Amino acid sequence: MFLSLQCLPRVMAVALSAMLCLLPVSAQAAHSWGNYHWARTANPFSLKLGDNLSSAWKPYLATTSSDWSTPLVTVPATTDVLNTLIVAGSTRPKVCRPSSGRVEACNANYGWNGWLGIAQIWASGSHITQGVVKMNDNYFNTTSYNTPAWRNLVLCQEVGHALGLDHQDEDFNNANLGTCMDYSNDPVPNQHPNQHDYEQLALIYSHLDAFTSLAASPAGAQAAPGLQGVDLNSQREWGQLLRSRHGGRTEVYARDLGRGHKLFTFVIWAW
Repeated sequence: MFLSLQCLPRVMAVALSAMLCLLPVSAQAAHSWGNYHWARTANPFSLKLGDNLSSAWKPYLATTSSDWSTPLVTVPATTDVLNTLIVAGSTRPKVCRPSSGRVEACNANYGWNGWLGIAQIWASGSHITQGVVKMNDNYFNTTSYNTPAWRNLVLCQEVGHALGLDHQDEDFNNANLGTCMDYSNDPVPNQHPNQHDYEQLALIYSHLDAFTSLAASPAGAQAAPGLQGVDLNSQREWGQLLRSRHGGRTEVYARDLGRGHKLFTFVIWAW
């Protein structure tokens, strides 16, 4: 299923086409989801992962944090760009509100709404400013998904999106690539990043910025501009569908928040 551009006004269609071009279709040499990245003034930088998870999920967050901090390759010049740091969470898991300058990780019974996991990333211009990753226990508590392999794959992939990575491959029937950024019918070989993910991160973060988006906003600052009272667990609040592949099993949405701010939602649907 593809979003038709013919039914959109010409200016909007051109803009949407440009955004779609930034989102890879399948396994490619580059698998960032555009030029979106955390602003920072030096490498390596540390990204905080807020732990709002139940005891059942905490070991998987530890694995994910280690995976995205410890590269498989050993050349510091090309891989030593970031570390993740688990810190105390700052939100109720069911709501899973973002905090500026970090990524909040949550799990809860979000309902039989179809999605297994989502990553939601706020951006100002080309810079990521905050994010949340949510694991839907309605599905993870079922026989099909209550396995270490599925938990590792989904949490690893959603955090990967929050770092600026897209999927390496979106065809569930292709041979596994050995990365959590690869969709697969068999999650066992795809529970962790692979070397190509680390190399892509090195490319994304090969330049430095004059400021950082990793700092928390002052007390009382609005963490989610324009979204007060909005249920971001609901698909109808995710904005424009940018990409839908393989019968809608993989989708990306974007909501324009105004003044150069956007919210992106990456979805893993249960099936």
